[in-house]
Amino acid sequence: MADDISNFWGPVTSTKEWCELNYARSSYIAEFFNTISNVPCIILALIGLVNALRQRFEKRFSILHMSNIILAIGSMIYHATLRQMQQQGDETPMVWEMLLYIYIIYSPDWHYKSTMPTFLFLYGAAFAILHSQIRFGIGFMLHYALLCLLCIPRTYKYYIHTEDRSAKQLAKLYVATLLVGAVCWLCDRLFCKDISRWYFNPQGHALWHVLMGFNAYFTNTFLMYCRAQQREWNPKIKHCLGFFPYVKIHKLKAQ
Repeated sequence: MADDISNFWGPVTSTKEWCELNYARSSYIAEFFNTISNVPCIILALIGLVNALRQRFEKRFSILHMSNIILAIGSMIYHATLRQMQQQGDETPMVWEMLLYIYIIYSPDWHYKSTMPTFLFLYGAAFAILHSQIRFGIGFMLHYALLCLLCIPRTYKYYIHTEDRSAKQLAKLYVATLLVGAVCWLCDRLFCKDISRWYFNPQGHALWHVLMGFNAYFTNTFLMYCRAQQREWNPKIKHCLGFFPYVKIHKLKAQ
């Protein structure tokens, strides 16, 4: 929703705008709620990163948590400025992150260890170059949705082979936050004209950010549990502060 309020970053040049009045609360932040709603994503990713480093999980999980942080920061910058370059700085890491998820989910079953990371790296680099030159619009969203769908079959296989109820609960929370977040995203996108006439804007896109922060946290924790099972590290689901689930492992001395 563009408006005539003076702003620090200049005219809006991004191809997407969301159902929040621009620069309504600060001349330095275009979409205030869509910007600050990324803070929980960063905090949750930091919690996951500390656990991955403290228990010496494989580097792929530390990189995964860091990619969540980078993505959240990119989203903050984009929503704060609504500039085209910053939009690309938000969207390109989204694709890179999904490629990382694909690697983590499928690599244990891939017999040729060097081919998958090489292909995914080249794919990510090619997308970044192409996206810097072309505004994809709806094409980007379809492409991102396809990458997400590619993760589902193997993740479901992990789920059905997991016996621990707490670990299964993580997978259910992943699905629940994804579905509720998708509804918030769609309502904000499709019914903005109606919402704009309401006395109170529920900030559906900001809610999407918060829910996706929890979604990524639950997903990462579930995948860490599954990987620990594969490595026979005797994983258990524990809870920090009585709420935040994390994976506790016990490696044999030889490992």
